Amino acid sequence: MNEQKPQQSLKGCKPEIDYPCVWQYKIIGQERQAIQTALSQELGDAPYSLSASRRSKTGKYISLNLELTVQDEEERLHLYKVLKTNPAITMVL
Repeated sequence: MNEQKPQQSLKGCKPEIDYPCVWQYKIIGQERQAIQTALSQELGDAPYSLSASRRSKTGKYISLNLELTVQDEEERLHLYKVLKTNPAITMVL
């Protein structure tokens, strides 16, 4: 007989992240060039890599993987905030 273990709730649990670390954001938008320009503006001279991920079924949206090193949680959250508010970027995951 299979005995099921009670599931633990992860609500309120915060993952432990050791900084500095390589972090990846998924960037979704309509035009690759506009996204690349936005990233250049927001990231300045910081080294990063950008690779293609997927295209929507209709071809309207593309997603790109952005990978870079973040020094601390404050920087990680700040980057998320500025990227998601950029008009060239539809969504950041």
